[in-house]
Amino acid sequence: MKMINNVVLAGRLTKDCDLRYTSSGIAVATFNLAVNRNFVGQNGERETDFISCVVWRKPAETIANYTRKGSLIAIDGRLQTRNYENQQGQRVYVTEVIVENFQFLESKAAQENRQQNSNQQAAPQYGQNGFARPNREEPEYPFGGRDIEVSEKDLPF
Repeated sequence: MKMINNVVLAGRLTKDCDLRYTSSGIAVATFNLAVNRNFVGQNGERETDFISCVVWRKPAETIANYTRKGSLIAIDGRLQTRNYENQQGQRVYVTEVIVENFQFLESKAAQENRQQNSNQQAAPQYGQNGFARPNREEPEYPFGGRDIEVSEKDLPF
């Protein structure tokens, strides 16, 4: 019987990728992907899972060079569990997705536009009465970003 270990995710990077090289010169990038759940919790808010991901070799360099915090990507790969002994002598178990394929889900221009909108929203706009007014502009997400129901207000960062 053939066993199946396949993971497919679409989400946003929680921070820039961490690109490193092994002693033999092989590239490895690690990142966390924020993925919204398809339902709201008891508090009425959509919960988010933060998935640890690892990608090797040339794809590691590509992801690290063309994404940054907040980038929307899709990945597929497999789950892997490893363990090690930490400095206190305790056994630590780690489960992560080993990325085998990926796809950028927004153009570089859309990423830059989202970043500019994010920076503009960070600075409050003031109305005539001196009170801050909310910025109601919705950022644009080409390539079906809205189809997976991820919006700026859902992001934890």
